[in-house]
Amino acid sequence: MTSPIVERAAGAVALGAMLATPFVPRSSRRRLALTWVTVVSGATRTWAIERRCRGAAAATATAGAVTVGTLAAEAWGVGSGRLFGRYAYTDRLRPHVAAVPVLVPLAWYAVALPARAVAHRALGARTTPGRRVGLGAVALTAWDLFLDPQMTAEGHWRWPAGGRYRGVPLHNYAGWLVVAAAVMTALERSTASTDDAHLTTYGALATLETLAFSTFWRDPLVALAGGGTMLPLTAAALAQRSAAARAVASMRAT
Repeated sequence: MTSPIVERAAGAVALGAMLATPFVPRSSRRRLALTWVTVVSGATRTWAIERRCRGAAAATATAGAVTVGTLAAEAWGVGSGRLFGRYAYTDRLRPHVAAVPVLVPLAWYAVALPARAVAHRALGARTTPGRRVGLGAVALTAWDLFLDPQMTAEGHWRWPAGGRYRGVPLHNYAGWLVVAAAVMTALERSTASTDDAHLTTYGALATLETLAFSTFWRDPLVALAGGGTMLPLTAAALAQRSAAARAVASMRAT
């Protein structure tokens, strides 16, 4: 299969799984299966976009670097409690590597490149490597404002001491910013793409998560926190993309 076909098919599967998730009981095997399908298809879409833009070897090298690096960060975090706070993964997301579900670094990879792309677009003419690292780290951490409350509620991981934000300690998000900045720095060095297909991924994720928490799960706090960060970044990126398209059209017209 060619990269565009894989890209579209994986995106369709991920979208279908996310749309189905609110209608399936949290404790059921079907809900767990949907979690796997969402993450694996999302990571596949990210890889396929990179393969289309940069070739299979570069796409695979970037995927490997991000997944191995975030697995190491998660393993250190679980073991030390110093990065994200004291937390532990349950048995629901097996298999594990170094006490971390293999699905977790795949999820980091699936969203990291879309977060960098939305940061690049939102910055517009002001985009630089340093600014992409900073805003990309914020964009990636914003997604965790949805992820951790959802996965904690579903019993995939827990913080024994609890926390102020739906049982999640605020220290967790400082750790996310640190790891996300390291990921963004690695993506800059690998010259990962900022293709607009990544922007579509980020925007769809922001929209669906906001709708799920505000409508189906009736959690306005999480909807406001996650949506209030991810959606403005998406809107800024779309506005900058439209402005760039108008500028190109104007130049061609003259």
